[in-house]
Amino acid sequence: MRFRVMIQTTLFKQFKTALEPKLHLGSGLTLALSGGVDSVVLLYLCKTYLESLDSNQSIPVEAIYVNHGISENAQDWQQFCEQLCLSLDIPFKTKRVNVQPKARQSLEALARDARYQALDELAEQGNLILLGQHADDQLETFLLRLKRGSGLTGLIAMHDTVRLSSGRQCIRPLLNIPREDIEAFARTFSLAHIEDESNQDDKFDRNFLRNQIIPLLKKRFNGFLKSTLRSIDLLQQQQALIDEISQADLLFCEDKNDVPTTLKLNELKQFSELRQSNVVRAWLSDLGVVMPSKAQMSQILTQSLESREDAQMQVQLSKGAIRRYRDKLYFDTQDANPDNIDNIENIESAILVLNDKATLKREPCGLLRLPFEHERVSIRFGLLKSQIKPYKKARSNTLKYWLKELKVPTWQRERIPLVFYNDNLVQVVGHFVSADYISEDSGISWELT
Repeated sequence: MRFRVMIQTTLFKQFKTALEPKLHLGSGLTLALSGGVDSVVLLYLCKTYLESLDSNQSIPVEAIYVNHGISENAQDWQQFCEQLCLSLDIPFKTKRVNVQPKARQSLEALARDARYQALDELAEQGNLILLGQHADDQLETFLLRLKRGSGLTGLIAMHDTVRLSSGRQCIRPLLNIPREDIEAFARTFSLAHIEDESNQDDKFDRNFLRNQIIPLLKKRFNGFLKSTLRSIDLLQQQQALIDEISQADLLFCEDKNDVPTTLKLNELKQFSELRQSNVVRAWLSDLGVVMPSKAQMSQILTQSLESREDAQMQVQLSKGAIRRYRDKLYFDTQDANPDNIDNIENIESAILVLNDKATLKREPCGLLRLPFEHERVSIRFGLLKSQIKPYKKARSNTLKYWLKELKVPTWQRERIPLVFYNDNLVQVVGHFVSADYISEDSGISWELT
């Protein structure tokens, strides 16, 4: 009976309108359940939606509680969520995460990252994850970003859809609904929920805004929340337009033949400084690199576009460095050189792990002949003085000479896997094979995967 009444509410209709266009993003629904009023209401809305479907329709729904262990009440909240899901006949999962404070990172951000990772791990494969953030959370996020001096990408706050690094899709179906409407829904239907005592601690900036500042703003300025949401929506539209322009500019400047992709400086020079910055940011975003600061961006553009072609450029970022070689910009992950691998005995099924990001595998149908019984196969690195005559080249020279001719950046040369038969260099992986070790019919090739 209660669910039939819930179906008639404005809140449910708003939830349904937000949810249904996103259902194609997942095969089922996974709800992030904390036990607070927002997620409890969201749970009931999901259950109500299931009840509203025709008998021949079915969408699997589950709930996940992530136990951060920060509060002494966390175990009680977990039990509350489990009992609530049991009463609604919704499958329940939980995971304990360990959140360790780190310098220059807020506890809130660390807990959020741990929560998203746990949700991603526990949610059924292909499920769409539902998050309970609402309009007042959006306002708080906007004001926090404003306090930090964020640019446009920060001030757009939260999107209604977010993609995790794994590719998993998350949605926020309550993002345009005020907290007071959610709390009123919970009171109307007597929905039990927990109260996190830390929400009253104003030493946290978000709580200070929520408890002290935002109530004053709402009291002073009629419609303040609605007006702010409208501004955020306009900012998001402007950012979407900028992203379209940035991607078009990136397509013009990017060299996709390189792995990872590089930026062609002659093309980049044709844009204004603002568009140059956008191209670099779009390029780094595609590579999964944390955005450079304003000062770092200035360094990148100045050193790459105004220095001599042979200048040694290196702008250090958090997980690597931006470097220049000839007329291109590269992102150097600065991985350590892999260790040599000596005496590979079974090359028929050899898959060699070089580091966390790459493996070396023997493939059929290549130009390199198989080793003879007396030839020991090894993988080595950095031997740039080794002599080799590449296939279809007229003469022999050092590996350093050939890599320079191929325009391989200097810092990459030390990390290229070199295949040796005994002490003879026979293949430079990804580039060429020795003309003295060619097979015309039953050759092999070593490839990075």
